[in-house]
Amino acid sequence: MKQMHLIIHGQVQGVFFRDFICKSAAGLTGWVRNNSNGTVEVIAEGDKEKLKKLLESCKQGPSASKVENIDVKWEKATGEFSEFKTIFI
Repeated sequence: MKQMHLIIHGQVQGVFFRDFICKSAAGLTGWVRNNSNGTVEVIAEGDKEKLKKLLESCKQGPSASKVENIDVKWEKATGEFSEFKTIFI
């Protein structure tokens, strides 16, 4: 079990990006949220291969989005999440 922390830069807010991430995160736990600086942040835990697939999905995004860059940080899983959800701040 691994944890992947992403900061996604580009035109990624207001284009159903968070919903796309939630659907792409099937079988994983964690969360996705919009940040005030225009980025989208993701913390996901689970099998490393599933996490890699999620990362590839994030690079594409839904058709209305434009991903410019993704900061990726790999860590040990904490086991603190029971589902994958959208956080509203």
